[in-house]
Amino acid sequence: MNASTTPLRNAPPERIRFKLDGRSVKLDTRVHAARGDLADLALAGVLFSAHYARAVELTCVAAGAPVLASDTPKAQAVSELLRGESFHALDVTADWAWGFCGHDGYVGYVRREALDVREAVNSRIVTGTAPLFSAPDIKSPIADYWPRGAQFTAEAEGDFFACAEGYVHQRHAAAIDAPESDWVAVAERYLGQPYVWGGRGHRGVDCSGLVQVALGQCGIKAPRDTDLQREAIGSPIAPDAPLRRGDFIFFPGHVGIMADSNNILHANAHWMSVVIEPLADVVGRLAADHAEPISARRRIGT
Repeated sequence: MNASTTPLRNAPPERIRFKLDGRSVKLDTRVHAARGDLADLALAGVLFSAHYARAVELTCVAAGAPVLASDTPKAQAVSELLRGESFHALDVTADWAWGFCGHDGYVGYVRREALDVREAVNSRIVTGTAPLFSAPDIKSPIADYWPRGAQFTAEAEGDFFACAEGYVHQRHAAAIDAPESDWVAVAERYLGQPYVWGGRGHRGVDCSGLVQVALGQCGIKAPRDTDLQREAIGSPIAPDAPLRRGDFIFFPGHVGIMADSNNILHANAHWMSVVIEPLADVVGRLAADHAEPISARRRIGT
């Protein structure tokens, strides 16, 4: 489908008329914001919609906020925003915002109370959980607990970073422009965290969420879901090449990171936790249901 745009006569600048030719294409709505009544204006050239909206960038101000499949508290979580991550809203009501996550484009609904105006973050949490103190004093009341990977705007104040909500100790945070370099070491810091579907580290994490946040903290962007990661992360490993630390192993609906040549680090529903175990054990569990338990092996670098 091709589209051309012409401003409406005497219309406000934001109103645009589209001339559409041909058929709309079928897009993956996990990462393209389009629903029955509304679509992202960025899709106007490829997708027909009754209405389009221009995204407004907001910031997650909750320690963690689930991204849901629909606008009801009992809807399935499809992902999660951490404090300081952006959300591009296309439709906002009193209770909900619909749009997509800034770090990976994943689409869903977020509670409106978890979002606020755009914030230019400069710091991130580097420990498993960081207490947010109400004053620059370790004996002061704890206002909240922020998870690893949470981002915020801060200024140094003694032993603390001062931010709008309180104070984070400098041992618990680092500058956002100083990424990690070893995604295995990052992922290992999540060992023991419970497996939570849709989680990215606020009280729980799932398999693809662990891969995404581990790479993200090393400055490497990755998609949200395992099938998307399988196509985007690194390059295929030759069938006869031995595995090594940092390789990514994909299974039907699952992914993990090699901790060394024999053991895999992954968040999984078998142990309901982030664990390191022999790759052979995982393959053995899946062999009864899958003729080829390993669907892909990928490596970043050579």
